[in-house]
Formats: sequence, C-alpha cells, structure tokens
Amino acid sequence: MEVQVRDVREQAQYEASSGDRRLGIAQYRLRETMISFLHTEVAAEFRGRGIAARLIEAALQDAEARGLEVLPFCPFVRRYIEEHPAFLKLVPEDRRGAFGLPS
Repeated sequence: MEVQVRDVREQAQYEASSGDRRLGIAQYRLRETMISFLHTEVAAEFRGRGIAARLIEAALQDAEARGLEVLPFCPFVRRYIEEHPAFLKLVPEDRRGAFGLPS
C-alpha cells in the first residue's frame, strides 16, 4: 500500500493516507520553533502495518527540515525516537530527561 503523509496545518496534525482514505493522524501543537507531538492514532483496520512508523518518520523529517525542536509527549513518538536515535537531536537536551530519553 502506498502511503502519503502531509501536514494539515489548519487541523494541527499530520495525516497518513492512501488514495482518498485517511489511515492515521499525528496531532501536534506548534509554537514558534517547537512542535509538541500529542497523540498518534491509526485506524483499527490498518494497525500493525507500519503506518504509524511511516507517519512519525515523515513528521520528524519535516520538523527537522523546518528547524523545529520536538517535544514527544505522545508515547509512540517518544518510543520511535528511542528506537531511531538519529532523531534524538531534535529533542532539546535539557528536556530529554522529562521524556525518559538519554541526554
């Protein structure tokens, strides 16, 4: 299945879709140079297919390209960063401990 991810800024969420079907979302709060990821959800019938991972990878790549710092309040985003340490640099070092991430 081909998955596209786009930032729907007016709804403050990244959306993963295939064709015209929305597969999942990652909600966020954006403040100047910081993006806080709040919640990630994938439709029940698409869980277990790696949709959430593709969604969060694209969202983190976009945050990096935009020069945004990341606060991973969403447990899935936090775990994704733990498992993909290249994204750890996006989380401010002085805030990592609050999320259980290494400094």
